[in-house]
Amino acid sequence: MNVIDKSFYELVNHLGGLSEEQIYNNIKASFDLIPEQTKFSLEDYFNKFKYWGELNLQTGNYDQLIQKAKSFSEHLDDYVWLYKRLKDYRSKKLLFAIMNNWYRYDFISLSTSHEVNYNHYFDLDLINANRDDVFVDLGAYTGDTIIDYIRNYGEAGYKRIYGYEITDSSYKILESNILPYENIMIRKKAASDEKGIMYVNKSVVNDSANTISTEGTDAVETVTIDEDIKEAVSIIKMDIEGAEQKALIGCKNHIINEHPKLLLSVYHNNEDIWKIPRMIENICPGYDFYLRSYGGNIYPTEIVLIAIYNEKSNKQ
Repeated sequence: MNVIDKSFYELVNHLGGLSEEQIYNNIKASFDLIPEQTKFSLEDYFNKFKYWGELNLQTGNYDQLIQKAKSFSEHLDDYVWLYKRLKDYRSKKLLFAIMNNWYRYDFISLSTSHEVNYNHYFDLDLINANRDDVFVDLGAYTGDTIIDYIRNYGEAGYKRIYGYEITDSSYKILESNILPYENIMIRKKAASDEKGIMYVNKSVVNDSANTISTEGTDAVETVTIDEDIKEAVSIIKMDIEGAEQKALIGCKNHIINEHPKLLLSVYHNNEDIWKIPRMIENICPGYDFYLRSYGGNIYPTEIVLIAIYNEKSNKQ
C-alpha cells in the first residue's frame, strides 16, 4: 500500500469508527486551533457564497462544520467508492486532501494537490481536441473558458462551440470577446433539467457567482441541453454555481448516445464531489473519473471532475 492509499484508508477507518457527533467535535476542535484571521476569512467566505452552510463565530453558528460531519457520517461509503474509481494518484491524493481539509483543516495537502501545469479544465494529458469536436460551455461568463479552449487547442480544435450565460452584463462582454472567432454560438439561457423560466439571483461577490432562483425580476429561460443542441457534442464543461446536477440530467441523452468528455465543477455544495460521479455512473456506466484542483489551499474550491468514457471499461 503506497503513502496515498495508506493516508486515505487511515482517515476512512478513523471516521468510520466515530459517531456523527464525535466527527463534529473533532472538526470543531481542529477549527479552534487555526489562526484567528483564518477563521474570520473562512466565516466571511462561507457567508458570502452560502454553498456549504453558515458560519458565525459571534453567535456560535457552526452549521458549516455540522454539514461536513453529516456528509462524512452518512456518505463515507460514497467517498470510498469514488476513491476506488479514480484513475490516477493525482486524483486520489486530491480526494484525500479535500477530506482531510474538511476534517483537520489540513492546508498543506490541499496546497500540494493544486494543478500548476495546465489551464483550468484543460489537462492536456487527458483532454485532446480536433476539428470534429463540439464544445459546450455551461457558465460561459465573459468567455474566459472558451478563449482558454482556443488557446490550448487552436481554432482548428473545434467544429463548433456553444456558450450559455445567464447574466446580461457578462453576456455582453462574452459577445465582444468571441467576435474574432468563427463558429461560436452563445445563448442567454440557463441549462437545467427542464424547460421553463427562472430568475437571476445576483451574487454579492461578483457576476461570475450569480445563480438562478424561482423568484426575482431578471427572467431567464431554462433549457435542457438535450433539447437545445440537436447535433452531437463531444465536450461539456459546467461551472454553474450549484446547478450542475440538474444540468447533467438535461444532458442525459447526449451522454448516453455520444459519450462526451465531461469537465464538471464539483465544489458548490457538500455532496457534488461524490454525487455527480454517481449520477454519471447511473446515466451511462463506463466513464473513468479524475479530479483536479485549481483553487486555493485554505478551502477546496475550483475542484473539477473530469469524466472520460472508456469503451473497454464498459465492456468488462
